[in-house]
Amino acid sequence: MAKLILTHEVTGLGTAGDIVDVKNGFARNYLIPRGFAITWTKGGEKEIENIKAARAVRAVANLEEAQRIAAGLASTPVNITVKAGEAGRLFGTVKQADVAAAIEAAGLGKVDKRNIEIAQVIKSTGNYAATVRLHEDVLANIDLQIVAEKSKKKSSKK
Repeated sequence: MAKLILTHEVTGLGTAGDIVDVKNGFARNYLIPRGFAITWTKGGEKEIENIKAARAVRAVANLEEAQRIAAGLASTPVNITVKAGEAGRLFGTVKQADVAAAIEAAGLGKVDKRNIEIAQVIKSTGNYAATVRLHEDVLANIDLQIVAEKSKKKSSKK
């Protein structure tokens, strides 16, 4: 078993600043390479305080504010315009940063991309679901509408 300090929230495991015991393979192959955790040391206590302070700065200030943002997210679908080819297939995928930018552009509030969890990989246009953790006690389910960007066809005049 490996003892780690989480630097990001990992669903089903813990939040940033938590000390967890996980199997060596999970730590070595997933958590540490992706930057979700660091190895625990005796001097790591200062690191835990830094992680918790950074998380507190990024977190939504209070429960009422989180509930207000959650109500707005639940009632309004978030539109994301992306480049797509024929039949709606995307050039790439929609990531958490894209969702966070679309939420902010829609005027629904500022959300940290690390708190967004997309249920499935988005590779084509259509409707999808995502979850946003706004506060320890507040989760917001959002509807994502992925639409293709209108392409500008060049006219060839000769």
